[in-house]
Amino acid sequence: MTEHVSDPLQEMLAGIDPLVAKQQLNDKVGMSVVEMSPERVVATMPVEGNLQPYGLLHGGANAVLAEAIGSTVAALNAGPGRVAMGLELSCTHHRAVRSGTVTGVATPLHVGRVTVTVDIVITDDRGRRSCSARLTCVVRNQPPR
Repeated sequence: MTEHVSDPLQEMLAGIDPLVAKQQLNDKVGMSVVEMSPERVVATMPVEGNLQPYGLLHGGANAVLAEAIGSTVAALNAGPGRVAMGLELSCTHHRAVRSGTVTGVATPLHVGRVTVTVDIVITDDRGRRSCSARLTCVVRNQPPR
């Protein structure tokens, strides 16, 4: 079941030190989650404010978006009392994006007891693929607070 969420990051960060919760990179790049379920996470990010010196969307901004939504999929599939942490991220940048918004869609490829691997597709406003990414997260027991 897909859940539309107004502020999913606050829900995901519940119980985390408030000083840490206020310092999320997702906020700094302007990322906005628009759909969130264990089967699919969708988020948008503005190109403006996330440029490299040539006026193109920074590849690192693509990586931030990919890691954020991919690790959210992994966390939603980790299970109770378990946490997911990024282990490996691979990004292929297919086309330059100069303006507008990019949209990332993350779906699980493998959900195991120890790892979750997620496929992430990032597209521009015209629906053209600008980046393909794959994230593998390790899943562990949540440390005591």
